[in-house]
Amino acid sequence: MRTTFNRVLLGLIGLILLVVGLAVLFGSFDLQRHWDFTVPDWWPITGPKDVLLTDHNRTRFRSDDWWWPVVIAVLAILFVAALWWLLAQARAKRLRQIRIDSGDGQGALLRGRALEDVLRSESEAYQGVEWSNAVLTRHRGTPAVRLVMGLAAHATPQDVVTGLDSEVLERARTSAGLPDLPAEARLRAVRHRAARVN
Repeated sequence: MRTTFNRVLLGLIGLILLVVGLAVLFGSFDLQRHWDFTVPDWWPITGPKDVLLTDHNRTRFRSDDWWWPVVIAVLAILFVAALWWLLAQARAKRLRQIRIDSGDGQGALLRGRALEDVLRSESEAYQGVEWSNAVLTRHRGTPAVRLVMGLAAHATPQDVVTGLDSEVLERARTSAGLPDLPAEARLRAVRHRAARVN
């Protein structure tokens, strides 16, 4: 989710918070008088006795039963949305493109989704793997892959991991021209429902 939209939105929110913080700081410490400078007419706080909300603004809806539940609900929604957004920023970044050596000295860009689809389909084609999911991430400046696979009841995990490394990942490394492709594989047993026999 670290897109241009996120960066612009974070920048705007930061700018608004900075202006509000500076307004409170300048007004509460009376810095314009101590440092002998003037603030614009639109500046909300110009002295230590100025407040962000007047008594009228703070108390005009106090008698209405709907006011405090709405305020608390809106603040709770904003808090949950901000927390979700923060956690989304901290998640591992999915690689969108990989630069590969095309042999002509200029290189080419390979879509990360294309490599993920190939890894997923080749993993699922491997004997003993019933389903697979692949996500391409960045690991210390180089591409890395996280695989989650569902193993059939007859599959041996060691054989699957060995074959995955020597066949599937090796083909991906060779075709993409990557010197190394670190991988993390999570294996899960596929549970089948018992069939009823008459």
